[in-house]
Amino acid sequence: MTQPADLAYDFHAGEILVFDKPLDWTSFDLVHKVRMIICKNLGIKKLKVGHTGTLDPRATGILILCTGKATSKIESLQTDEKEYIATLKFGATTPSFDRESDEDHQFETGHITKELLTEVLLQFIGTIHQIPPEYSAVKINGKRAYEYARSGVAVEIKSKVLEVKEIEILTFDLPEVKLRVVCGKGTYIRALARDIGVAIKSGAYLTGLRRTRVGTFDLSQALVLNDFLKT
Repeated sequence: MTQPADLAYDFHAGEILVFDKPLDWTSFDLVHKVRMIICKNLGIKKLKVGHTGTLDPRATGILILCTGKATSKIESLQTDEKEYIATLKFGATTPSFDRESDEDHQFETGHITKELLTEVLLQFIGTIHQIPPEYSAVKINGKRAYEYARSGVAVEIKSKVLEVKEIEILTFDLPEVKLRVVCGKGTYIRALARDIGVAIKSGAYLTGLRRTRVGTFDLSQALVLNDFLKT
């Protein structure tokens, strides 16, 4: 069901579309664009389209969209295991925990070795507690956390219980390190980067993030938006 938009497909009955989300697009941007393309192709004004899990604007990779009656599957698909390739920069932090905001603090990195990082990462595997980022879509009193953050309003964000199944060091070249992370629903990789920085007695934030798998869907199955536009 990952082929480009085509009149032969029944988008009302329901399709599951796997996209490679472009950099700097919000998840809603992609939903809106895909809905517009399909509606134009079908000559209709309305169609239910939703995504199965927000991907940050500064991240790329797998974003699953459901159309029509397949939107009933969104809740079950949200619980699927996810895999990410995350690039962390050690020795600095940003308010958003990624490149959306500028660096605000600097830290020492001379003590960080691959062996130390390997040891520190062990404490983040399994069931963990994580406080979502201030710049996130978590709802607080009916508003998204990022709305408060961008308005300069401080709010309390409660911690969540999450499961991280695997963390693997792919490259170690300070100040940047590339990790492969396999985790459950609701995990913020930006917050994980923050917490790893604190645990290693330095600072860290994401300079790159790519979601490579959601459940059984991976990048080999993903549509590129430009290809979808050509149909």
